[in-house]
Amino acid sequence: MFDNVRANLGGKIWFMITGSAPISKDVLDYLKVALCCPIIEAYGLTETCGTSTAQYLQDTESGHVGGPVCCCDIKLADVPEMNYHSTE
Repeated sequence: MFDNVRANLGGKIWFMITGSAPISKDVLDYLKVALCCPIIEAYGLTETCGTSTAQYLQDTESGHVGGPVCCCDIKLADVPEMNYHSTE
């Protein structure tokens, strides 16, 4: 059923990466089925020169952006006035 979709994208899709904005879990799960390939979620900022976190290729769970990439250190900080606490 989805062979035409794959063919229109060149036919040789090994994996895809999404990272421009949050994507809903339902949409991501649908795309994984429709495109028959893993889709990696990633997160980054201009200030970090691109990717800060990314899923492993073998991670099939949707809804998170994975752990820090090897060249980044990430520190969680409390912001009490916004009720954000790194311990919760």
